[in-house]
Amino acid sequence: MSMLKGNLMFGQSGGPTSVINASAAGVFIEALQHSDVIENVYGAANGIVGILNEKFYDMSKEDPKELELLKYTPSSMLGSCRYKLANADVDETDYKRVLEVFKKYNIRYFFYNGGNDSMDTCNKISKYMQNAGYDCRVMGVPKTIDNDLFGTDHCPGFSSAAKYIATTCMEVYQDARVYDTGMICVIEIMGRHAGWLTAASRLACEKGCGPDLIYLPERDFDLDKMLADVKEVYAKTGKVIIAVSEGVQTKEGKFIPELVATDDVAVDSFGHKQLGGTATVLADYLKKEIGCKVRGIELSLMQRCASHCASQSDIDESFLSGRTAVIKAIEGMTDYMVGFERDMSSGKYECKIKLLPLSEVANTEKKVPLEWINEAGNFVNEKFVEYALPLIAEESKQPKEDGLPRFAKLKKVLASN
Repeated sequence: MSMLKGNLMFGQSGGPTSVINASAAGVFIEALQHSDVIENVYGAANGIVGILNEKFYDMSKEDPKELELLKYTPSSMLGSCRYKLANADVDETDYKRVLEVFKKYNIRYFFYNGGNDSMDTCNKISKYMQNAGYDCRVMGVPKTIDNDLFGTDHCPGFSSAAKYIATTCMEVYQDARVYDTGMICVIEIMGRHAGWLTAASRLACEKGCGPDLIYLPERDFDLDKMLADVKEVYAKTGKVIIAVSEGVQTKEGKFIPELVATDDVAVDSFGHKQLGGTATVLADYLKKEIGCKVRGIELSLMQRCASHCASQSDIDESFLSGRTAVIKAIEGMTDYMVGFERDMSSGKYECKIKLLPLSEVANTEKKVPLEWINEAGNFVNEKFVEYALPLIAEESKQPKEDGLPRFAKLKKVLASN
């Protein structure tokens, strides 16, 4: 395939992670080394919204040392968004605008960094550019702590979040057992339809200080059954720790906060219900039913921004996914997402790269296998441990100043044409 010369646009979308900027670093650092092909490298402000608003940054103006520090800087440094593109056959307005901007700035390489919905956006833009006859190579760079992207062994961001969750559960375990009175802790963990993150609490059990009960959205949630589970553990030990996905639902399809909500639960632009409050609802219910001290703990944003507890392999793999997207696009590939494949042939964990068609990845969720959940639906077995433990082993090499993390400081110089 002939060499395609032009400019590159990179954007971040969806919920941040502690390593999403490592992927950005991979794209920027690699792209800036190919000035014979990629003339200018741009970073979109707030994802696709920045492209629509013609607001993006000239990454060549950044200090190379600061770009390196992106590897250890949490959240989306360029800014994120949750903006859903309509189908082009229904409304072409946004697509025409994207094409207009791409032509104006000679964007011939477009990379989008995100999860399921972001891969959908990436796929839609790729198809539209092809139908419009505009030569632009489009690659998806994966990101989601939810670990629910189809076709990849795991997703950038998951390993670090899993490590934080397991660590925090171990710490909560120690604190929740200091008094001689009864105590129940309900720990709410992110995960709308897939329970990978909540399952990560099981790793704490390997060290003897994890939750007693684990509930994932892959199984229907029964309030009465949970109460019976809790009473059984409490009767034996007087201490109970529960790890529960924010997205567990009853067999009727209701989220836990909906059981007590007086108004409709808010939804985002993709139609996803805004969750949160599961721990509080369950804690209030258990306190009423059992009468002991109950704490509801929502890990909330901490589980996705805890770069101090990141997995170094997660950082390295995220950086690699960004680099690979650039290299493969220059080689002529388009319409793919970078994915991971596990290789244990040497007896230890190694990560290999594979490419997945965007059309297969977009809006397809990968869930925790049911055989990894016990028959009672309240715990996770060793198969998950075997899967997840190798992903969290490496300690982060995060640089520090005065004992605090040294995050990247970008100039964010606006691009002009």
